[in-house]
Order: sequence, then C-alpha cells, then structure tokens
Amino acid sequence: MSLRGSRAFTASLAAFTSLVLGAAPGRAQQKEAPPDNLNLRYANGIVAIAEDHVITVDDVRREIGPLVPEIQKQSRSEKEFNEKLEALQEDIVQNLIDRVLIVKEFYSDEKRRVPASYVDNAIAETIITQFDGDRSKFLAYLRSRGISQKDYRKEQEEDMIYGYMRQQKAKSASTISPVKIEAFYAENKDRFYQEDSVHLRLIQITRGADDTDETLRGKAATVLSELAAGTDFGDVARKYSQDSRKGKGGDWGWQRRSDLRKEFSDAIFALEKGQRSEPLIMPEGAFLFYAEDRKHAGVLPLDEVRPDIERTLVQQGSRQATERWLEKLRRNAYVKHF
Repeated sequence: MSLRGSRAFTASLAAFTSLVLGAAPGRAQQKEAPPDNLNLRYANGIVAIAEDHVITVDDVRREIGPLVPEIQKQSRSEKEFNEKLEALQEDIVQNLIDRVLIVKEFYSDEKRRVPASYVDNAIAETIITQFDGDRSKFLAYLRSRGISQKDYRKEQEEDMIYGYMRQQKAKSASTISPVKIEAFYAENKDRFYQEDSVHLRLIQITRGADDTDETLRGKAATVLSELAAGTDFGDVARKYSQDSRKGKGGDWGWQRRSDLRKEFSDAIFALEKGQRSEPLIMPEGAFLFYAEDRKHAGVLPLDEVRPDIERTLVQQGSRQATERWLEKLRRNAYVKHF
C-alpha cells in the first residue's frame, strides 16, 4: 500500500526527481475521525515509536480516514468491515514506521539534501489545491492539528523523501533480461492460451409479426445485393440493421466462441478474416455476420506477449526488492509497538 497518493505539486515532482528527489503530496484537510477502536487499543494515544519518532493515533487516523468509505463499500457486514479496518490500521502503522526508517536512510548520506524551493513549491500548491488558495484556511488547519508551519514543512520534506526513495528502489528492479522473460513464458504457457475469437460485425433483420422464413430471406437478399456490389459492411449495417449497434456499423467488438450461442458461433467461426456469412434465419430474425478480424485458438507467440511478461516481472522484482530493502531497514532500527 502506498502511504501517500500523488496529487499535489506535479511540476515540483518532475524537477525534484530530475535533480535528486521525488515528491509525495501534502496531506488532505483533516476530516471527522472515522469510527474505530484506536483509542481502546492505544490508551495513551501512542501507537509505536520508530527511532526517535513517536507515531500517534492521530497520525494513523489521518491516513486511514480517506480510505474508510471504500472499505465500507467493499464490506458486506459490520464484522467484515471491522476486520478490514483493523488490517488496514496495521498496514498503515507499518507504513508510518517504514516512512521514518526511509527518511533516516536518506539522510545517512550527508550529500543528499532536499532543495528548499521544492518544499516551498509543494506547500504553495497544497494551499491552492486543498485550501482554495486561502492561506488563512491553511493556517487554521495547522492550528487544528496543533502543529507549526515548521512542523508541516518538515512533513512535506519527508513526504518527498519517502516518495523518492521508494521510486528509486522500484527502478532498481526495472531491467529484465531476455532469459528471464523466456523462462517465464516457458513455465506459464497456460496463461497465454487464447480462445477462438472474432472481431464481429453483424446485420440483424428483426422478424416482424407477419414475417416467414421466406420473407426474411427476401429482405436479406436486398442487403446481400448491396454487399455484393462492394458497399462497406459497416455502411450497409447502418442502413439496414435493426440491432443496438446499428449506429456503430454493427460492430460488436471481439467475441469469444464460448460467449456465443452455438447456432451463432458455428456460423461465425466458419469465417476467416474479411469473410461474411450467408443469412442465418433464426426465430428472432435474419443475421448476416462479418469477420473483421480473427484470432485462432492456441498459445500466443512469445513476441506478442513479451511486453506483458516484462511488465509482470518488473512489478514482481520491484515488490521483492522493496520488501528486502525494508526488511533490512527494520532489522537495523529501533522500533517499539504499543
């Protein structure tokens, strides 16, 4: 879980990263605390101590508040909500601890510093985006939290450091060798199996109350004559089709064999790319199908899935590298949970 989203100071982030650092946004305005059991779990208001930094119940609430509505939406009962809320609390406490350790790691290199102008820009943009450009609202927010402008400035600087350090660690795992890609493909070929599918266009002539199969064939013959004359299938569909995709030239996009009724799939998947069917007479009416494109069943070739495999391996490598790094920081740190 990311400790912060990325909303504020986009311009500063780009400049910051290009120089030394990456950015993370300012905190949102404080909202009414969600119902939780934090006061019961942490009677003295202290959740943990990481190095010389005290993590409080209020720190956790500020992080968890924006996430509560989504948990409520995903929960089917009060019990499930409480379980998810407690798990989220634990994640946030760990993230807040990791944030302290990451900032310490950053400053362990005396050459690394955050340019004051980036912090200035971050705070200025936060005031614009989160406080409607009203500095008095911003100052009132600081008073409501009982912190000074200096404290808030430090928070912004540490948010930038947190974002930058995690970004750099993720980048360290971004190079994947061709050998790893080929090995992943060989071991996971079932993931790249592709079912028969067709990019389908169709023309539907709906059966009227007095229509027989013969009258439907007669109506379909009119459509076929225009197609035989070379008129584009999509244009003919816009003119004659009575289905919901008429305005899109009868375009139903990609359809898999298993998604279609057998009567339809038998006719449709007998077509190759660029072919159209003869009229299929059904109780609902007459149907003409056109295969805009085809994908035949089978395992996709490596070259076609290489970018997807690379993205998967980069994500896996990034998670693993970040977790190993965090575990190392945690082993060498003083952390006390309450």
